[in-house]
Amino acid sequence: MAALEGCRCRGAGGRNNSILYSILKSDSLASAEQQHQHPQQQTLQHLLRKTSVAAVAAAAAASPQACSCGATRRRGILRSPQVTCKAASAVLVKTLRFVKNVPCFRELPEDDQLTLIRSCWAPLLVLGLAQDRVDFDTTETVEPSMLQRILTGLPDRQSDVLPAGPSRGAAGVSVVDIDAIKAFLTKCWSVDISTKEYAYLKGAVLFNPDVEGLRCLHYIQSLRREAHQALNEHVRLIHREDSTRFAKLLVALSMLRAIGPPVVAQLFFRPVIGTVSIEEVLMEMFYGK
Repeated sequence: MAALEGCRCRGAGGRNNSILYSILKSDSLASAEQQHQHPQQQTLQHLLRKTSVAAVAAAAAASPQACSCGATRRRGILRSPQVTCKAASAVLVKTLRFVKNVPCFRELPEDDQLTLIRSCWAPLLVLGLAQDRVDFDTTETVEPSMLQRILTGLPDRQSDVLPAGPSRGAAGVSVVDIDAIKAFLTKCWSVDISTKEYAYLKGAVLFNPDVEGLRCLHYIQSLRREAHQALNEHVRLIHREDSTRFAKLLVALSMLRAIGPPVVAQLFFRPVIGTVSIEEVLMEMFYGK
């Protein structure tokens, strides 16, 4: 684990370095920035235009197939991929914009920035879906059994999320993973999380000291603690009558850990970016002009 040696961002005490100040600054810019289109949005819209409407419709219309051996696993795909993927793409643009507007994040070394973005973009996106109340419906598809793979020459399944490719469009993701995302959204909506609470939660997700290879580990740990403290203070001030609210928000955060980036990429972005790496899209959106 890396320590602070070589880190350019040691101080966390000044107002401009405060996660509280940074997040509130980002939050105040959000509504103004939604008034015009950004290059990142154009990038995703270009990918959306490149998508074959016929292919997407065929994936959405795929119906579950019976398996006589009963060895298949339940998997799901979006029922309306064009609509849902467009909504998820818009949330991704806003999510990366939020990250870019946090000064203490931009003060981190670039390799730490890249490490954090790669590890946290998916939970931040799902958190954004909850904040924007983006719901989605899925339909079940079927993963071929081992016997079917042997007879048809398909490769053995290596993970719950299948690799990208023209033949994988309707493969979908595990229904268990879809249920985990749905459960998280339902939890957030039942708690009725406010805009500021979402901002503090994003700060806690963004500054994740558990990611390996961080140079400014101790500084990032302090930012995570400050995000939790700011959230707790806000809850105690605004919701004095609800002594369990902070615990409920922490439970919601813990539910995000069960949602991995491959699942989010496969479900919400594979139908529109095809074989393009989601990390390539992320880097182009975050660092592109």
